[in-house]
Amino acid sequence: MRVILSPQKQKKLMQAILSRISVKDVAKACSLSERTIRDWRRAKFSIDLKALRKLCSKTNIPFPSNAELKDDYWYTDDGSSAGGLAVYKKYGRVGGDPEYRKKKWYEWWEREGQYRNNLIAGHPLPFKKPKLSQSLAEFVGIILGDGSVAERQIVITLHSKDDREYGRFIVSLIKKLFNVPVGTYLRKDQATINFIISRTKLVNFMVGKLGLVRGDKVKQQVDVPKWIKENKRYVIACIRGLIDTDGCVFDHRYKVNGKAYSYKKLSFTNHSKPLLEFVFNNLKRNKLNPRLARDTDVFLDSKEDMKRYFRIINSHNPKHLKRYSK
Repeated sequence: MRVILSPQKQKKLMQAILSRISVKDVAKACSLSERTIRDWRRAKFSIDLKALRKLCSKTNIPFPSNAELKDDYWYTDDGSSAGGLAVYKKYGRVGGDPEYRKKKWYEWWEREGQYRNNLIAGHPLPFKKPKLSQSLAEFVGIILGDGSVAERQIVITLHSKDDREYGRFIVSLIKKLFNVPVGTYLRKDQATINFIISRTKLVNFMVGKLGLVRGDKVKQQVDVPKWIKENKRYVIACIRGLIDTDGCVFDHRYKVNGKAYSYKKLSFTNHSKPLLEFVFNNLKRNKLNPRLARDTDVFLDSKEDMKRYFRIINSHNPKHLKRYSK
């Protein structure tokens, strides 16, 4: 997700942040290059939502209340050239050195293009239609968390370093459920990796049969499909997918009489109220004690709740498991 502000407001916000923490430290905190941070400062590019939340928390600067949130590649709705945008999405640039383009085309062909011959011939490629299951419910949770559904593609965006192992789990899950190849695209400038499924029929299946929606999830205030809500096991699996992507396990540190204490907490952040309510209400139904904050966050605060969460819902994201057991 991207935070859309006017250039003046973005520049002012980044100046306030950088008055309290250096460009180098911001880049390190967000696992990004210093150049990207400087580009944010001059409003060349919009700011990543998760990175901005981390920076606002770190510097005690309020998150901008008037910010608009949009999915990655939101600009494709503004009448730009489809061919140019497709190249930009794959390679991060348009035009330039022919040898560079040839090299990138070959990489794309090895990764994804060779699987799309039938599509070029006008016949959408097939996929395996899975039955309703806990694995499918978890995949829906992943899409609702860090995924996006376009006309012919499904894209899941993760942190390229922190979620590297989790990315392998997602690729395995996709192949198990749908028996389709998964393209990958690494964006080093944003420290993200995209997992791409290019299947028109699969997108139609996810929308028409499973209840997902195309386009901006926040603008449409997406909700969990009914077939998941009606099955307790599917609910738990979907929560796991949501929190594995949009959740965080972190250390809460404090001092009492000069003595330092620390224990684990869990947070889930999302700007779709139906998804927040789904997670909040179903954590309560599983005898946990969630706390709702700022209309965007659900927290688990106690040691007992953390133990119960990992016993009942658990996680398939090694990052969460390592942070909890550390």
